[in-house]
Amino acid sequence: MSDGALFKPERDYTKEADKVIPEAQELAKHDIQKAIDKILVLEKQARQSSDLASTSRSLVAIVTICKEAGDWSLLNEQVLLLSKKHGQLKQAITKMVQVVMGFLDDAPNVDVKLSTIEALRTVTEGKIFVEVERARVTRMLSDIKKSQGNLKEAADILCELQVETFGSMARREKTEFILQQVELCVEKGDFTQAGILSRKIGTKFFARKPKKTPEQIEADRKAREEAEKKRSPDDPPTEKEDDVTDLKLKYYEQQITLAKQEDKYLEVCKHYRQVLDTESVEENPEQLRAVLQRVVYFILLAPYDNEQSDLLHRIQQDSRLSQVSEEAALLKLFTVHELMRWPMVDEQFGPHLCSTDIFSKTKPATGAPSSEEAKAYSRYVALRNRVIEHNVRVVAKYYTRITFPRLTALLDLSEEETEKYISDLVCKKTVYARIDRPARIVNFEMKRGPDEVLDEWSGSMKSLLGLLERVGHLMQKEEMMARIQPGASEKAGRAGVRAR
Repeated sequence: MSDGALFKPERDYTKEADKVIPEAQELAKHDIQKAIDKILVLEKQARQSSDLASTSRSLVAIVTICKEAGDWSLLNEQVLLLSKKHGQLKQAITKMVQVVMGFLDDAPNVDVKLSTIEALRTVTEGKIFVEVERARVTRMLSDIKKSQGNLKEAADILCELQVETFGSMARREKTEFILQQVELCVEKGDFTQAGILSRKIGTKFFARKPKKTPEQIEADRKAREEAEKKRSPDDPPTEKEDDVTDLKLKYYEQQITLAKQEDKYLEVCKHYRQVLDTESVEENPEQLRAVLQRVVYFILLAPYDNEQSDLLHRIQQDSRLSQVSEEAALLKLFTVHELMRWPMVDEQFGPHLCSTDIFSKTKPATGAPSSEEAKAYSRYVALRNRVIEHNVRVVAKYYTRITFPRLTALLDLSEEETEKYISDLVCKKTVYARIDRPARIVNFEMKRGPDEVLDEWSGSMKSLLGLLERVGHLMQKEEMMARIQPGASEKAGRAGVRAR
């Protein structure tokens, strides 16, 4: 096989090709092998003379004759033989593979189609110049396996492709390949592999682009045309700015599925916020309302930390929350330092929350822990936990010491549950607490060491001295201002005369 460099042909066989190929096509109606042999003579002469155009025409003519004769096994055989010819031109092989790929839709049955696909995969294996064609053929094979119900084999076949390394493939097509790989992994239940594959997609590709003026659009079009004229055959095609909204929505839908599977509620909320920042969603009131609801639900379900608290307050400032009044009211309860009793929350918001597919009060039957009903029930339990944890933080804010009976009454919990929730929050370092079981007292005040007390006293004294110094400066300033006011010297003189 040649190294792919294009040289000036030693001889032009265009006239011979114009004569031999039609004659061979006519001969193929009676004897297909003699027709192929006749073209092979021309192909060898053109190949050895580096005549790319005539070589490509010869290869295409041979495979076309086999296809029109309906001899698919001969077609596969010729594809393999022609690709192995000594000094075969890479561009000619690429052209032949592309033409045969176009024949696949005309295959008489699935078995014939599979045999041709395997022949093409054999020809393209390990050849960079036909990596895109190999990827497309492999995708066809994967689709066939999936339609036959062999999901595992379909996923294994498609996931063997490392399309992110293909320099000659357009970015949109790469993204489509990876999204399909992730989809197959999710369908077969391999969420770990799906997560690994999804990280190959850069989210900057989905970033919302500002609208351009007609002048900018025209300038971009001209720049693409100039780049296309200067592009060599080995360079990747010039990418045009395309609408990737469909890919963005599909990508985040997969990410939400993966995050839900592992109960990463904060990640789910972030993904829904990215969906919210999509023009098609903003223009559809129903979609916008549904996405806003899920943004609120999953930020409330996320465990409390600095990031969750910051995102919670930023979501509350979104003016679009007026479209989901009940969710906005529930969100507001989590942003104020006030107790909210779970029975009240359950009664006021429970029916509305359970009318969605996110929450459910119905405990699922045992034996189906991964079902959607079980996930919905676990989310409702998690919401109750978040309400109780919020109440514990509020109590810790306003109390330094509190008795156990009073604390259980405020939290609407039993003593065992109260101790469990306080212990969990202490382990997470959300609050500081010490439980005195014999005295039945919970102490939320953190004991400070002598160094901390001394540092606080030193800071207080420094602040006090600073205030005294400032007061002294202000008094001195007032005295000076009083001395320089008009009439102050006359009053001082009169006072001196009277004294005499």
